[in-house]
Amino acid sequence: MKNDFTLADRATTLDLQSYLTRAKRLDPAGMVRVRAFGDVLACYVAPIFAGSLMEQGPTVLGLRTSELAENAEVDVVVPITAVLDRLAALVANDEKWKGKYQVLLPDSVRAPWSGIQPPRSGWELVGEVSEEALTQIAKDGIAEVADSLPESVGGPIAARIRGEIWGRSMQGDSPVPTGAAFVAAGLGFLTENEVVPIYQTQGWVRLSPMNGHILSKVAQSL
Repeated sequence: MKNDFTLADRATTLDLQSYLTRAKRLDPAGMVRVRAFGDVLACYVAPIFAGSLMEQGPTVLGLRTSELAENAEVDVVVPITAVLDRLAALVANDEKWKGKYQVLLPDSVRAPWSGIQPPRSGWELVGEVSEEALTQIAKDGIAEVADSLPESVGGPIAARIRGEIWGRSMQGDSPVPTGAAFVAAGLGFLTENEVVPIYQTQGWVRLSPMNGHILSKVAQSL
């Protein structure tokens, strides 16, 4: 399996660059899982996962797809910065590459969350939530994390507090964790006034706004 793919055009390249730039802001040392089987590229990031922000807590993945110019077969985990560096070079040197947006990635590495694979089938629509509600939940969660973590608190205590806040249900008995709203907003997936469908299967829940997908472990019971 090769570690290269060719994006459809400049607009697609810029879109992927924007998505991964946002993901890097949420997790500066973050990794991305890049998968392609055919003419669609899927890029998974994990702004929240057990073992990073918290010892125990939710796993929340972001997923955005991109169109490829030709079929490819790729499945690697690499630093987000590695992909961003290559995309920046393509965007800055259009004439040199003659409009061919080919990305050659480094060898795959391991990430704590890379072995976690949400189910690909069996998803059932279980509800919906407004963009306004998700945006407010994200803002409230960020404020609560800030208020709950004085500068003197660190290590396991900080990890536990973040895990509790981002892992609990965002609305009553909703299966969606608060962290999913935070990731949806942070990755720029939400469009003003849209209504976001909620799907669920096998211990996972998925928000599917127009600009991407947020896949999360079902929220902790209160």
